[in-house]
Amino acid sequence: MTLSTLNPKPDAEKASASPSRQPWWRGATIYQIYPRSFLDSNGDGIGDLPGILSRLDHVAALGVDAVWISPFFTSPMKDFGYDVADYRGIDPIFGTMDDFDRLVARAHALGLKLVIDQVYSHTSDMHAWFAESRASRANDKADWYVWADPRPDGSPPNNWQSVFGGPAWTWDSRRSQYYFHNFLTSQPDLNVHNPLVQDALLDVARFWLDRGVDGFRLDAINFAMHDPALRDNPPAGLNGPGARTFDYQVHKYNQSHPDIVTFLERLRAVTDAYPDRFTLAEIGGPDALGEMQRFTRGETRLNSAYSFDYLYADRIGPDHVRRTSLNWPDDVREGWPSWAFSNHDAPRCVSRWHDGSDPAAYSKLMALLLLTLRGNAIVYQGEELGLPQADIPFDRLQDPEAKANWPKTLGRDGARTPMPWTAGEANCGFSSADPWLPVDKRHVPLAVDIQSGDPSSVLAFYKAMIAIRSRTECLRSGSITFLDAPDPIVAFVRAAPGQRWLVAANLGAGALDWKPSSLSGTVRLDTLGTRSRDGEPSGLPGRLDGFAGYAAELE
Repeated sequence: MTLSTLNPKPDAEKASASPSRQPWWRGATIYQIYPRSFLDSNGDGIGDLPGILSRLDHVAALGVDAVWISPFFTSPMKDFGYDVADYRGIDPIFGTMDDFDRLVARAHALGLKLVIDQVYSHTSDMHAWFAESRASRANDKADWYVWADPRPDGSPPNNWQSVFGGPAWTWDSRRSQYYFHNFLTSQPDLNVHNPLVQDALLDVARFWLDRGVDGFRLDAINFAMHDPALRDNPPAGLNGPGARTFDYQVHKYNQSHPDIVTFLERLRAVTDAYPDRFTLAEIGGPDALGEMQRFTRGETRLNSAYSFDYLYADRIGPDHVRRTSLNWPDDVREGWPSWAFSNHDAPRCVSRWHDGSDPAAYSKLMALLLLTLRGNAIVYQGEELGLPQADIPFDRLQDPEAKANWPKTLGRDGARTPMPWTAGEANCGFSSADPWLPVDKRHVPLAVDIQSGDPSSVLAFYKAMIAIRSRTECLRSGSITFLDAPDPIVAFVRAAPGQRWLVAANLGAGALDWKPSSLSGTVRLDTLGTRSRDGEPSGLPGRLDGFAGYAAELE
């Protein structure tokens, strides 16, 4: 793909557009649920699986294709479920296996695919595998984790640093060795180089596939293998103080080993034995693009991947949108991207990218953009309500990263606060008890019950835009061609055989005169609701208001 003129050639469109029959996940809209914060069904202040089940109709009413549920496995909750102590167990705070089975059945009855997290790079230090591994250097699982002797002076084996700050090595007196952890000290890294570890993880995947899940989101999968020679990471050349010691290094050896691809190919062979399953990689780091494409290229690797291109971006502009999109080739065999603007690990985009002057309008604009980019769209719970990042006082912080790096990082708690369901109820209907994180008072007027009856709400716009995407092949899987437009307008054409749609979004606060002179068509949805309200179409406008945009069907 290249930046082209206003009128793409029909032959080029036909060549690059996807075939009419696509797997369900290509171009899918996926709704992420963070279970601790979705709905509490038993009054303990923590969301759970029965709570998700009771509100699954809300998700289905959005029109999304799938639900991704963050970890609910047995865990000491040092990292709120991303420290797994039993890959095949449901933590009691979330419910039971029967609750999970009912959730799968209900999702499928509603026409929703169900995707769950798998954390294959590390476990909790409370996992039975780690208990056996640390017991001696000669037991059956001695090499299931990454162990190393100290340097002659007793210091760690190399200079690797943890994502959460401090050395990535912790001394264990049982084995008189250090163990490696890319994240918390309570999250020892698995030695995924070991074929027996790979076999055990693939058996975990089969367990959940046999229970009916439709796919996996693979957490931090590029951290799954390290350099066996344990070479020091080179310095990053950081000028000035950093938030974490992790930021001072180029992470050449503690992650992203080339052999990860071999393991992913084994995983793909497992999922291919079950029809219509989906695999999605989460990949962070400076070479995320290269790894995303390497992990998804061809028919034997993962289906899709996403990075932190948008999640950690301080601002969004036309160049950013063009670059991230055009980095992916037209040929779907070379990889298929997924996009997320917000999630449980990053501050909500409406707060990161907007000055707060009109958050509802900005939320609609971001919905328009996210849901029309080429790739899968991941909508994080509360994003469909336009929730801003919540303010969490220091004494209510739960996030270990925020506590470790205070005040250098915003932390993750502000994106993990309870869903506001009913404005007039205690804790907005999330729980009858004091919730694990407080409800931000700014979220109360944005509750689901208030927005559900308002045709001009952010929620209504999400439903309308998802509906258009779902029935329009070119928006799900067609090509993308960017148009010349004055900054900060981003404009592009999505095309498939017999279909072309124009999307234009003004990412700035000021109104701008702009209209693609060689194109004509009909606006089907606009963020201000003035040109297509009540289903009344209109022609292409000649002016875009600040923080406004539209999707138009071209003639």
